[in-house]
Amino acid sequence: MAIKAFFLDFYGTVVHEDDEIISTICQQIKEDAKTDATVSEIGAFWWKELSKLFLESYGETFKPQRVLETISLKNTLAYFDSTLDENILSELMFHHFDDSLEFFKQNKLPVYILSNIDTFDVKTAIAFHNLKVKEVITSEDVQSYKPRPEMFEKALKLSNLSKNEVIHVGDSLSSDISGAGSAGIKSVWLNRNNKEFKGKDKPTYMIKKLDELLSLELHERR
Repeated sequence: MAIKAFFLDFYGTVVHEDDEIISTICQQIKEDAKTDATVSEIGAFWWKELSKLFLESYGETFKPQRVLETISLKNTLAYFDSTLDENILSELMFHHFDDSLEFFKQNKLPVYILSNIDTFDVKTAIAFHNLKVKEVITSEDVQSYKPRPEMFEKALKLSNLSKNEVIHVGDSLSSDISGAGSAGIKSVWLNRNNKEFKGKDKPTYMIKKLDELLSLELHERR
């Protein structure tokens, strides 16, 4: 069955997350706290804290990602005994547009954005870059985060398409590929940096650039 719509993750897929800024924040924490931990170890602790908050945040306990980001930063600062302000550090996190404009120029199918990022941030970025998007579904809309199924189910309902008529594209093996697989949806892993596959849920396809999606024979595989 031919694919009739693309489900796309946003940050890390349509636009880059700024790893340099994240590294800079971790370096500031290291210098302020005078810790023996490396920048990578601080970053790993921060990500572990944020990931834990993602898993715990759904339904009645849901909180927007910006809130979780600030909480995880606060926990990280406390763990490494840093006096820096988590709110000031959080404001440093900006995202830069990726080289996916070519995909949007050539693509003829409806695009549905499925993002764990807050609705305002995603819609602001979409408007700024004038991207043609059919619908935006975020964690705030479904009160949960990928890889939970609610966002995929909402997108299927809005698109009025079956699981076999869509394909989800994302850079995260844990939230995008695993989440789509659990929802019974084919997936494309966007692996720009040649990362080694370590997930338990294999993607249906792997690409290195978003515009490569346009040349895949998506109707041939299930």
